[in-house]
Amino acid sequence: MRYIWQHVSTIISTYRGEVPLAHFIRNYCKHHPKLGSRDRKMLNDMAFSWYRCSKGVAGSDIIDVQHFEATMKACLQICSHTHIIERLFTETPATEAPLFDINGLFTQDLALSAGIAREEWLRSILTQPALFIRIRKNEDLIVKALYEHEIPFTFISETCLSLPNGAKIDELLLSESYVVQDASSQLTGQYFNPQKSETWYDACSGAGGKSLLLKDMEPSVQLTVTDVRESILHNLKERFRQYNITPPMAYVTNVSDKDKLDKTLGARRFDNIICDVPCSGSGTWARTPEQMYFFDPATLNKFSSLQSTIAINVSRFLKPGGKLIYITCSVFKEENENVVEKIVAATGLKVQQTQLINGIKNKADSMFVTVMG
Repeated sequence: MRYIWQHVSTIISTYRGEVPLAHFIRNYCKHHPKLGSRDRKMLNDMAFSWYRCSKGVAGSDIIDVQHFEATMKACLQICSHTHIIERLFTETPATEAPLFDINGLFTQDLALSAGIAREEWLRSILTQPALFIRIRKNEDLIVKALYEHEIPFTFISETCLSLPNGAKIDELLLSESYVVQDASSQLTGQYFNPQKSETWYDACSGAGGKSLLLKDMEPSVQLTVTDVRESILHNLKERFRQYNITPPMAYVTNVSDKDKLDKTLGARRFDNIICDVPCSGSGTWARTPEQMYFFDPATLNKFSSLQSTIAINVSRFLKPGGKLIYITCSVFKEENENVVEKIVAATGLKVQQTQLINGIKNKADSMFVTVMG
């Protein structure tokens, strides 16, 4: 198995976090076609284990083969990949495991939002989250297919199913019957409460997960979406068509630029606005542990400034009595409560509801939601 060590060592020594780790490993394996499917799976698990917990392992910063392999073994043990340990270390004499300090994973002294504890959050990083789907229709067919193919599942709510991460469901389930969407992301819909024929604006729509949720909750709403990326809006429209929903009015614009936003929306006003802003993603780092590993705390000020600018800009297009729903997938107070305070001070809006949706117990993401009106 020495070639596995050589490959994983190369991956870790050359990866710098510029692209998602999963994409980096996929591209790496394309350039090494002799790696079989089991090899690729092993390399993926080893690399993700390293970025999940190596910073908490004593001696991980020592650069030599012996310490690297000892640290990797500790990471695999912590992440419960004992089957890999059995394959890699069958001929290696037993050694004492390095010490592990959970607080070493993230040493920046950043305040977390109310509703989540620091150690609880850090421990969640060590486990790959589950796969979640939102059932749109044909629940009986979905359940039947999962049973027949022996895919375990749990109902988190009436419409939310938890499945093992990586479950192959694409070819089993009718595509129009479900949406892949994190459990906590689905819970943000509890704060929408759409009424018939209301006008809604999704200011940072991305690929449209929350827009689809909104339209499924109340099909008659008149929806407008914006994003700075033309390609992502194209994907949003394709997703809407996949579910036989008429695509919304979609505009490519930079909502952090007041003049560009004014030019895009003009005199339009909306009953309610969803403002799911760009953020550190710290509530999703269990899915992308490399983002925590390479996190630069200096970016937090940039994010919080951008977030308040976006929310204040789009709030000007809210009708009197309407709701601004501010959302992040961050657990940091600086991106959550502190930004809400800036929005309230600048706009005069009042906080009606606020919550950190702690998804840890469900092996889901954590998200922050505040409704202002």
